[in-house]
Amino acid sequence: MSPDVPLLNDYKKDFFLKRFPQTVLGGPRLKLGYCAPSYIYVNQIILFLMPWILGGIGTLLYQLGILEDYYTAALSGGLMLGTAFVIQFTSLYARNKSVTVERILTTDILAQEDAHEFTSCASAETIKFLIPGKKYIANTVFHSVLAGLVCGLGTWYLLPNRITLLYGNAGGTVLLFFFGWITLCTGEYSLIVNTAIETATFQTQDTYEITPLMRPLYIFFFVSVDLAYRFMVHIPVLEQMNQVLHILFIFLPFLWALGTLPPPDALFLWAMEQVLEFGLGGSSMSTHSRLLIMFIISAGTAGTSYFIPSTTGMVLLMTGLGFLLSLNLSEMGFVFKHSVTRHRVGTKSKALLSGSEKQFTWKECLFYIVILVLALLESILLHHFACCSKISKNSPQAIVGYILMILLIILWILREIQSVYIFGIFRNPFYPKDVQTVTLFLEKQARLMKIGVVRRILLNLVSPFAMIAFLSLDSSLQGLYSVSVSIGFTRAFRMVWQNTENALLETVIVSAVHLLTSNTDIWWNRSLDTGIRLLLVGIMRDRLIQFISKLQFAVTVLLASWMEKKRRKSTTTLCILNIVFSPFVLVVIVFSTLLSSPLLPLFTLPLFLVGFPRPTQSWPGIVGTTACVCADTVYYYQMVPSLTAALQSAMVAGSLGLLLPGSHYLGRFQDRLIWIMILEHGYTYCCINIKGLELQETSCHTAEALRVDEVFEGAFEQEEYARICSINKHFGNVLTPCTVLPVKLYSDAKNVLSGIIDSHDNLREFKGDLVKVLVWTLVQYCSRRSNMQENVDKTENKGKASLIILPALNTSPQTQSPDDTDSLNSETLDDWSDDVFDDEPITKKGKEKDQLKILQGINLPIPGSVESQRVDDHSVGKVPKNSPYEAVILGYPAIDKGKQDMMYIPLMEFSCSHSHLLSLPKEWTSNCLPNSKMREMSSLFPEDWYQFVLRQLKCFHSEENVPNVLEEIAKDKVLKDFYVHAVMTCYFSLFGVDNMDPSPGHILRVYKGVLPWSVAFDWLTEKPELFQLALKAFRYTLKLMIDKASLGPIEDFKELTNCLKEYESDWYIGLVSDEKWKEAVLQEKPFLFSLGYDPNMGVYTGRVLTLQELLIQVGKLNAEAVRGQWANLSWELLYATNDDEERYSIQAHPLLLRNLTIQAADPPLGYPIYSSKPLHIHLF
Repeated sequence: MSPDVPLLNDYKKDFFLKRFPQTVLGGPRLKLGYCAPSYIYVNQIILFLMPWILGGIGTLLYQLGILEDYYTAALSGGLMLGTAFVIQFTSLYARNKSVTVERILTTDILAQEDAHEFTSCASAETIKFLIPGKKYIANTVFHSVLAGLVCGLGTWYLLPNRITLLYGNAGGTVLLFFFGWITLCTGEYSLIVNTAIETATFQTQDTYEITPLMRPLYIFFFVSVDLAYRFMVHIPVLEQMNQVLHILFIFLPFLWALGTLPPPDALFLWAMEQVLEFGLGGSSMSTHSRLLIMFIISAGTAGTSYFIPSTTGMVLLMTGLGFLLSLNLSEMGFVFKHSVTRHRVGTKSKALLSGSEKQFTWKECLFYIVILVLALLESILLHHFACCSKISKNSPQAIVGYILMILLIILWILREIQSVYIFGIFRNPFYPKDVQTVTLFLEKQARLMKIGVVRRILLNLVSPFAMIAFLSLDSSLQGLYSVSVSIGFTRAFRMVWQNTENALLETVIVSAVHLLTSNTDIWWNRSLDTGIRLLLVGIMRDRLIQFISKLQFAVTVLLASWMEKKRRKSTTTLCILNIVFSPFVLVVIVFSTLLSSPLLPLFTLPLFLVGFPRPTQSWPGIVGTTACVCADTVYYYQMVPSLTAALQSAMVAGSLGLLLPGSHYLGRFQDRLIWIMILEHGYTYCCINIKGLELQETSCHTAEALRVDEVFEGAFEQEEYARICSINKHFGNVLTPCTVLPVKLYSDAKNVLSGIIDSHDNLREFKGDLVKVLVWTLVQYCSRRSNMQENVDKTENKGKASLIILPALNTSPQTQSPDDTDSLNSETLDDWSDDVFDDEPITKKGKEKDQLKILQGINLPIPGSVESQRVDDHSVGKVPKNSPYEAVILGYPAIDKGKQDMMYIPLMEFSCSHSHLLSLPKEWTSNCLPNSKMREMSSLFPEDWYQFVLRQLKCFHSEENVPNVLEEIAKDKVLKDFYVHAVMTCYFSLFGVDNMDPSPGHILRVYKGVLPWSVAFDWLTEKPELFQLALKAFRYTLKLMIDKASLGPIEDFKELTNCLKEYESDWYIGLVSDEKWKEAVLQEKPFLFSLGYDPNMGVYTGRVLTLQELLIQVGKLNAEAVRGQWANLSWELLYATNDDEERYSIQAHPLLLRNLTIQAADPPLGYPIYSSKPLHIHLF
């Protein structure tokens, strides 16, 4: 990367300097970048101060004692409401009055904003610039009403007498009054005049005009606390909160400008997630709709438990619904409904499949029912008979607490030994040292998998029941009903199943603290019940993990900036400032942790801001609906099912560590990079999203991919004599290796074909092999075609032979016409350029020659006709139209116009009654070559190979004596001549007339489907099916030539047949750009081959994809590093519009994996080439 790469180029810097003041002030554009009339600025200032003027009228009347405070609020609000309507309808009038001018769409935002011509103070153009207006009439009314409410309540909130009573300081009252009205004016201006571009942008497009609601929403929150303080009984905590919020109120414009406060949509989703996870014991959900539904149901559960009069009923409800809500009920319902539907309307085969599917579902449902019944029995029995005494060292609850401590230690040990590193630092001595092949790895990992089974039993069966026992024995459930008991224990009974490992840790901490402080009269023991203690410990646990991750990320960014030698001069100052002001940096990290928001490194430099809180997914769209699809996407589609199965095994064993929503993993294999994100987690299931990153080797992509390879090699490819507990040399990297996964996918190998495709000996053999492969291909096609034909009534046509009119290939030779010679020497493949870079073959523009004429005769039928003929005065009736015995006619050789004598064409018939089953389609038998050339080329036909291929067929299942039937067909001369004609015409079309060896360029062109021009060109291309067969035979022959050169010559016909059968069944030989290539990948053909040319090296290449089970290396990413870089990406592109492809923040960095992280973001900001829909993995 060049050291001159700017953070923002001059163009974007000027744009940013104009936009940021607009954001701070709430919308006024006081820096335009061009000369504007003074009234533009004056009008904006008046509109900005209008709420203050209207609120000031009410405030003055209140201070003079004329109006009460609530009348003051009503007066100010009413005046603002009327003013808002006037402003909005003025904008609407100006828009309707102005003439609509269509402009060319441009992506230049500055050009759009600068295109204003002002003619007067109140012109339509001026009004449209000052007040753009709303897109929807409903928003015009709603926002105006909201503006009135904001002004009225804001006036009430900032009454000087009320502020003086709150603080008792006149100087503070003046400051709060002045700057408080500045805050109100910024919110009002953004709502009704011109919406500010907010730095906290969540959606890429504000379709429903939600952004103007952001600032009034926070103003309402501050006012609501003040109203609660005024009308509720005096509460000291509420008074203190009101005092703090009044001071914080004047800083709202700066918080909005810094992007710390989220927009309404992000705030709504984030708040639901936080309450669901920490208040109700749930999990982040894979979609927003699932989140909303789960939130409503969970909140209803907590509310219902409060109104149940019996503690026994409350325990049963919390235990039962806690278990049920932790299951993946929607997915189970979908599978059950799908299986029932298929059972009702499916065929027999479908019924069998649905039966197995249903059997699996019923097994799982039976397991869940048994677990539910046991959990209910345990909770009710323990609660009813043993829940009396408070916790002490000898109480039943204390004994269960000791058991939970032992379980926690055992589960932690069993989980850590499954990964390659312990704590991400020390290498696990039990993990296989050298992981190279699947077989070797599976053998070495067998013991770890057994340990994983033990861990899963302890985690899914033992631990939940132990924790239910602990909760059921708690004395808090015997006390008075309270909201805290309902919320705390509803969450606790849910967490037991939803996130067993975290619940176990929280329960052990609460139990240990209570045992240590049971005799101490402290707030923790006196005022809190066990449910609330667990809730607080859960929040502290999550925030502590976030703090450590954010601190690691901050240190990594600092080191990354310092290690970047090209920019060390510019980053040294930032690094020193971070060290000097490290307490302030820690405050930023702590504040970000408390809000559970990303730590935003501005331009990925050590300049940290608090990003706005957002959902775990970080992006607003539905997971898996967008991706930058390209030709390489299909490889990710193919591998995802196998990868999902491998991830299931790893998750069950614990190799991936704690499965927390929001965790990110990176997989690596050859040139493929797989990004895995956990979306949702519950009892025996996990929901993930898999993304595939681009395979193109760009400089940034390659630099970080090489570092990923180094990190994985250092972990998984160690020598046997290496130290037992070596240290992770890449500990500072955001990637920590976890494990390797055996996955069925395609390995990609590219070989240079120099010495093979340009060898004269190989090219000479290629011509002979092509004829053989053409024969085999056509015979196999006709064999399959005969099996698909409808059954015919053989008894009706028994004894009747097919009549064939055959060209006299074996008659006495005739003098070759000059036209034949000219056509075969001047307009053939010799005039077709071998330049592989041309798109189309080059042909000469010679004079047209009538070479192919159908014989005219009263006794000769039109080729392909089925009319009756006379043979030796014996009449043969008409043949049925769709009969396989339909008469087929070959084309006739060209006749010199100067000659009047006609060639003798005998009438022939099949010598075998079964030959029609292997007969070629009649349209393939029309002639297009001169008779002299056909006689010459027929000598190249391998008759012994033809007979061998026929004798190997297995298409006569209904015949009793199959070998004899095949022998008779092989001896049928008429059928053979059919094949001679078709094969040699295809051969001529592919190679041309001369017997010269083909060049490599010729082979590449024909391989790609670009045939040379010849007299048979139109004949072949007009028959798409035959053309594809000929092209397939040509490609098979090329693969055969490469295999013979690499593996040795073919010994006999049997080996050649086996080789061609293998190509047919296990290979796809074609072009990467073909649709059939993608189909072959999705169908998981074992092998794929493609021929190509590298113009840079000037060599021909062969690409081979091999389907096999290989190892994918997987590591865990620092989740906060991902969230932080994604937050910066969102700010940089959506607010600063810094879309420069060479910008600093997208440059590769081996520590941060900056480029890969940006690729993995959801489009349009990121560009993964594959993104799966939410995948539900059963951990059953």
